[in-house]
Amino acid sequence: MKTFKLRLKDKHAKQLTAISSSVNFVWNYVNELSFKHLRRTGKFFSAYDLAEYTKGSGEYLGLHSQTIQAIGEIHAKSRKQFKKAKLRWRTNNPKSRRKSLGWIPFKKSAIKHLATRQSGKKALKSTIQLSLANHQKLIIELFDSYNLALYDLNTLKLVQDARGRWYACITVKNYPKLEHGTGQVGIDLGLKAAATTSNGDVLTTKQTQKWAKKLATAQRTKNKERVRTIHAKIKNTRKDLINKFTTKMVKENALIIVGDVKSKSFTSKKTNLAKSTYDAGWFELKRQLDYKCKHAGCRFEIVNESYTTQTCSSCRQIIDSSPKGRTGLRIREWTCECGVTQHRDINAARNILAVGLDRLAEGIPSL
Repeated sequence: MKTFKLRLKDKHAKQLTAISSSVNFVWNYVNELSFKHLRRTGKFFSAYDLAEYTKGSGEYLGLHSQTIQAIGEIHAKSRKQFKKAKLRWRTNNPKSRRKSLGWIPFKKSAIKHLATRQSGKKALKSTIQLSLANHQKLIIELFDSYNLALYDLNTLKLVQDARGRWYACITVKNYPKLEHGTGQVGIDLGLKAAATTSNGDVLTTKQTQKWAKKLATAQRTKNKERVRTIHAKIKNTRKDLINKFTTKMVKENALIIVGDVKSKSFTSKKTNLAKSTYDAGWFELKRQLDYKCKHAGCRFEIVNESYTTQTCSSCRQIIDSSPKGRTGLRIREWTCECGVTQHRDINAARNILAVGLDRLAEGIPSL
């Protein structure tokens, strides 16, 4: 199963915003109903129970019956996931401090792919029909970078971002399996470079500093729309760089090993490294590697990276001149007593690979 996120044309925004108001109404209803039932009986409502209480409401709200069922299922799943008796309310008021972004779920029976046509030299645009109440149809057009005509559509969610743009998150079944290579690579996560491999490849995701001046100007002038645009640019650029890097790693290697560095170690007030840490995107990088490796059939491991920076990858010794602790972050290269000059991050990545291979040899079945 694979999920595509595709941008919708802006002409649909007004209509989708109106439909999302009905979705919020259903969400708030099942949220209150479930909480009252819990206080009265001490038991949680299941998605099946919620469906009994919302049956037949679609024609009054303008929503397909499957959409209302999907709202109940997602509510029950989210309540269980976050272990809460009541979830947050969803509001339609655009001036509210906690304004809810638009969200409209559809099941497979309410989705029909009508056409995919070429727009320009390379771009594609697709048209999808979505079912509403009383046999009404919603026709949406979206910018298709995957050619949906090649896939079997399963479910679809229309979601809105902070800038008011709408996207279609479509799950497909017959997504082709990603092929992996035969190599082995260790990856060291850092701040100067978000990721450095044992082969010398480097991923740099620093976008916050690049846009810092423009962001500060927009914030001083209280231009909220410009602020949201810059934040979206930073986020999308970082995610795109990580996506291309992780895809390359999976295509070239059958074994990928990453150090277990955690953001919490660098985000305290004492370190002053919080902005650089969040800008590196370590969590997103590991998340993408995890699901891409599972899809491609290659192995992905996270290992303890203690002393991998200090240890020489050639002689496996720790000397006094090797970088140690946060005070050693400025040391980028150092020469070991064995005569080998080591690059800080590449050396750490090679040691991480060695740790992973030792771990595989000891107790984990090899490829």
